[in-house]
Amino acid sequence: MKAWSLFAAGALTLAGAVAAAGAPQTFPSSAGPLAVETFATGLVRPWSLAFLSDGRVLVTERPGRMRIVSRDGKLSPPVSGLPKIYSYDQVGLANVALDRDFGTNRTIFFCFTEPTGRGGNVALARARLDDVGEPRLDNVKILFRQEGPVLTGLNMGCRIAQAPDGDIFLTLGDHYYNRNEAQNLGNHIGKIVRLRPDGAVPDDNPFARHAGAKPEIWSTGHRNPQGLMFHPKTGKLWEHEHGPRGGDEVNIIKRGRNYGWPVIGYGIDYSGAKIHASTHKDGMEQPLRHWTPSIAPSGMVFYDGDLFPAWRGNLFIGSLERKMLLRLELDGEALGREERLLRGFPDRIRDVRQGPDGALWLLTDTSAGRILRVVPGR
Repeated sequence: MKAWSLFAAGALTLAGAVAAAGAPQTFPSSAGPLAVETFATGLVRPWSLAFLSDGRVLVTERPGRMRIVSRDGKLSPPVSGLPKIYSYDQVGLANVALDRDFGTNRTIFFCFTEPTGRGGNVALARARLDDVGEPRLDNVKILFRQEGPVLTGLNMGCRIAQAPDGDIFLTLGDHYYNRNEAQNLGNHIGKIVRLRPDGAVPDDNPFARHAGAKPEIWSTGHRNPQGLMFHPKTGKLWEHEHGPRGGDEVNIIKRGRNYGWPVIGYGIDYSGAKIHASTHKDGMEQPLRHWTPSIAPSGMVFYDGDLFPAWRGNLFIGSLERKMLLRLELDGEALGREERLLRGFPDRIRDVRQGPDGALWLLTDTSAGRILRVVPGR
C-alpha cells in the first residue's frame, strides 16, 4: 500500500511548505535533475526521523533532544520525558521508530546511550508520545540494556527495525576499542538483538538456550551497523555497517549467523595495520557488497514511491564520509549497478527515508542540521 494514500493531505501541505522555504539545490541523476529542498533547519546533529500521520515529522538530535517538526518546518520545544542520555563524540540519542500500531497506541521506540560507569551503553526504550500541546513522553520503559565493555563515544550502532509480527531488532556496535568482543556470545557488543515489543526475549532466538550466551542475540560479528530495514516484499532483514579504513558492508541478516568482524573483512586499521586473518572463513557470512575506500553508510530505505518510478525497488543509502546519496539497483538479492547522487553536496547524510509524498527525505549530520526533501527537478 502506498504511503500517499494514507497521508495525502499532510504530504501536500509538506510540499507546499518546502516550496516556500527557498531555492533548492539541483543535482544531475539518471532519472533527470534532482532538486534538494530544505524543509527544516536549526537542528543539532539530527540522527533519525519518523513521519506522523498528519504530516508532521518526529526527529531526534544526538545531544539528547527529540522534537516534532510542524508541517511548515517549525521546530517544537524539546519533547519532555526522555531518560538521561550520555552524549559524547558520536553517541547520544539515535534512532526513533513508530510502532506499527502507532495510530491507535501512540507508542514509539527509541535507541540511545544510557550513562553508566565512565561512559555509557546502548539502551532501547518504549514510550507513549503525547503530541498535543507541549510534546512529552509518557510511560517510558527501558526494554533492553546492552551488556559488555562501556561505550565511550564510538561505534554504537543503534538502528531499530520492527518486523511484520511486531518483534524489534536493534543493532549494537563494537565500541571501537573492544572489537574482538563481537565474537563473544557472552555480551551484546557487535551484535544484532531481537526482542518482543514489551522487551521479553523470544524463546526461539538462536542462542536463547545456549549456556553462557546472551539470549537476546540474533546475529554476531558486526562492527558499527547504522542501517537496518525489512525488505517490503521479501520480508528479509537487510543491514549495512561501517568497516574500519575500507570494508563497509551490506548484508542480509539471517538467524544465528556470524558476519565475521573482526576475523574476516575487507578493510585495514586506521594506522594501516592489518586487522583480519583473511576475507573468507567457513561459518562466516560474505557481504552482498563492500566498499573500499569507505563510504561510511548511515540510514537506508527501499524505494516504492511514485515520484521516481524508474527507481522503484532500488535501495538508497546515505553516506557520511562521501557526503552523497547512494542508489543501488537490485536483482533479487543481488546488488547491481550503483549510482552516486548529490555529488558535491556540502554535508554528511545521516538518515534517508521515503516520505508519505514519495520524496526522499534526508538528515544532515552537522551542528546546523537540516531536514531535506529530494524531488524531481525542472
